Amino acid sequence: MARFHTEGEISLDPIEGRKVAIIGYGNQGHAHALNLRDGGYDVVVGLRNNSPREQLATEAGLKVNTPALAAKEADWIMLCVPDQTMATVFEDIRHELTEDKTLLFAHGFAVVFNQIQDLPAIDIILVGPKGSGRTLRNEFLLKRGLASLVAVHQDVTGTALDKALAYAKAIGCAAGRCLETTFREETVTDLFGEQVVLCGGIPELLKAGYDTLVEAGYSPETAFFECIHEAKLITDLIYESGVAGMRKAISDTAAYGGLISGSKLIDTKSRETMREILADIESGTFANKWVRASATTTLGDLKVEEAKHGAEDVGAELRAHMPFLPS
Repeated sequence: MARFHTEGEISLDPIEGRKVAIIGYGNQGHAHALNLRDGGYDVVVGLRNNSPREQLATEAGLKVNTPALAAKEADWIMLCVPDQTMATVFEDIRHELTEDKTLLFAHGFAVVFNQIQDLPAIDIILVGPKGSGRTLRNEFLLKRGLASLVAVHQDVTGTALDKALAYAKAIGCAAGRCLETTFREETVTDLFGEQVVLCGGIPELLKAGYDTLVEAGYSPETAFFECIHEAKLITDLIYESGVAGMRKAISDTAAYGGLISGSKLIDTKSRETMREILADIESGTFANKWVRASATTTLGDLKVEEAKHGAEDVGAELRAHMPFLPS
């Protein structure tokens, strides 16, 4: 049974008086750095020379140094850089990871799939907020919470878990509960969820539904509203009260139609494909493929190709008539 840690039981003592280096200032890094700074902690951001993000961090009032120098002056070092560049950045700071340091990750990819090897004998922990950096930052400013996963890879001092929990609380995650897991479980389930459901399955389902209606002669605008725009309504309901709660909140017609049709789409073959994707993740096949692809223009090409889908232009046109959407 998974173990949750609540805000009241988590002590900030392990992080008090510690200087924290946030290596990277992207999606996650900016939120970690700003939340820690606003919480009264001593923070330095590590960025490579001529990084386009240096100006953003500096304008936010944060101290910026190279990754190596940031790691050298800090007690705790959190790596918030993309998976495909993690190994290179790690080599920049390796010699600064002395026995009195603590190394943190926001995602376990590089450790689990051996992108980083010969790890030093220090506490190595993971704190993975369950949401984007923007969400983490917004929830902190609203004095609410965002759930996170915490894990320990190496516990040299005997206090590694306490350190992970303290860091999670310091960046604003404890109010949303901290779920104790392992590096491997966090990494495999995260990749699987992204590929099969969140970033793979859902977008493909939305586009396929849109295409089916348009090919049948229905207007692109109506198809967009019914198959793409209203997806937020359903996901919000599921977020708030689960699938069963969503069924109760929608019309009986929608509930019945969904219940009898969903299993036709996600059938035995679909589930077998999911198991194949999971096996590729678990074996490291996906990780190796991604690291190779990241050295080419593969990802950029895939993004450009998807952006040509007809629903993109229709969606942009419709959103222009929705002043209530965030800019």
